[in-house]
Amino acid sequence: ENIVVFGQGIVGLLTTALLSLLPLGNLVALDPYPLRRENAKIAGARIVLDPNTPDVLDEGSKLLKSAVGGNGADLIYELSGNPAALNQALSIAGLGSRIVIGSWYGTKKAELDLGGSFHRNRIRLISSQVSTLAAQFANRWTKNRRMKVTLDMVRQLQPARFVTHRFDVQQAGEAYDFLDKRPQETIQVVLTYE
Repeated sequence: ENIVVFGQGIVGLLTTALLSLLPLGNLVALDPYPLRRENAKIAGARIVLDPNTPDVLDEGSKLLKSAVGGNGADLIYELSGNPAALNQALSIAGLGSRIVIGSWYGTKKAELDLGGSFHRNRIRLISSQVSTLAAQFANRWTKNRRMKVTLDMVRQLQPARFVTHRFDVQQAGEAYDFLDKRPQETIQVVLTYE
């Protein structure tokens, strides 16, 4: 499959890293910040693009569609936290594709263009919620099984390599302020306890 991941913050980077372990047609990552794009390459994305660059998503998404085989993406993860990215995802989705929405928009509205290609291409929008499992997986994927797989993946992916800043817990206000005002300099900020 040709897969596109919108957003290369920590969730997007870890998703990209996991996907890079699979035999894919192509793996494309998009993020507006150079630091995150550089790390997307390290995480295994084959093509990394800035969604704000002209022609990446404009004019029928020709550049991005050509990166995923010309017919649009088969699977798209929207992990940017930007509601506008959902319409961008719709614009590059191929026939029968799926868009997994892992972003949490909070109080931001996501106005969707569900005309044109949405119905014609039979695009499926799938919400992602990490606190519970879908019913069809709950019996087989016990907490112990999930924890074992998670720990195996942590060892393999080494997510600590994406930590860009550490703040003492007493500086939590400064950490949040830093994230708010300088997101282009961050991937993952952690609070430390001593």
